[in-house]
Amino acid sequence: MTETAVPNVRIKKLPPLPKPVNTRIIAVANQKGGVGKTTTTVNLAAAMALSGLHVLVVDVDPQGNASTALAIDHHVGTPDVYAVMVEGQSFGSIVKECPAVPGLFGAPATIDLAGAEIELVNVVAREYRLARALEGYLSEHQAKHGRKIDYVFLDCPPSLGLLTLNALVAAKEVLIPIQCEYYALEGLGQLLKNVELVREHLNPLLDVSTILMTMFNSTTKLSQQVVDEVRGHFGSRVLTSVVPRAVRLSEAPSHQQTIFTYDGTSVGAQTYLSAATEIANIGAGIKQAS
Repeated sequence: MTETAVPNVRIKKLPPLPKPVNTRIIAVANQKGGVGKTTTTVNLAAAMALSGLHVLVVDVDPQGNASTALAIDHHVGTPDVYAVMVEGQSFGSIVKECPAVPGLFGAPATIDLAGAEIELVNVVAREYRLARALEGYLSEHQAKHGRKIDYVFLDCPPSLGLLTLNALVAAKEVLIPIQCEYYALEGLGQLLKNVELVREHLNPLLDVSTILMTMFNSTTKLSQQVVDEVRGHFGSRVLTSVVPRAVRLSEAPSHQQTIFTYDGTSVGAQTYLSAATEIANIGAGIKQAS
């Protein structure tokens, strides 16, 4: 992996966000690629951490894009989620703090994770490997740091295989980013069906709690039509915040940064802070202004 510049100075913290009573574990999932899953994961996490919360990002995608954006090493051989799920390594041994954002921790993925689905195929209770490791780590973190992790974001791969299944079993909520494009709802029914199957058979607590519209293009009527259609389907689960299509959001990961260190005054940063605020307020039982 090519090294790029990482900010040496930690950026100014944002106004505080309310803490949830219990740790919220959120799988960011959509089997369609290119809808903004990783961008959403790392920027919501950074916004919350900069607002005083303790946040963990678990990279469940072998591409390791979330790890890159958080400037967390994930070259081949780095202890990662594969080592936890397949080799039984302790979760705490792979977690690193994001160098630019205090309170933001990451569990990296390497390309090794691509082989996990095959290697776990005959393992008993393979669907629970991530959930059990994560549960142990959360208790360990609270004992070590004297406070709990407030939010866990699980960045899922663009598929509905065993890695995504492990994330859904480990999570309590699902956040679905939906691109403001014509085919936005294509395949969404299958994801919702899988979530329902997981809820029925493996994880009764799982709930699709949040929909975030991404890549909104204000110059086209189509984007607004898609937003309206999704709101018609999902109602209050769709956040008021809508993420625009923005060059700065696309550039930030190539510099191993979230939008908040790359360009904290950009519209992308403002939108993800707004979305994080909505999610945090909902988690704390604070009603949104209408």
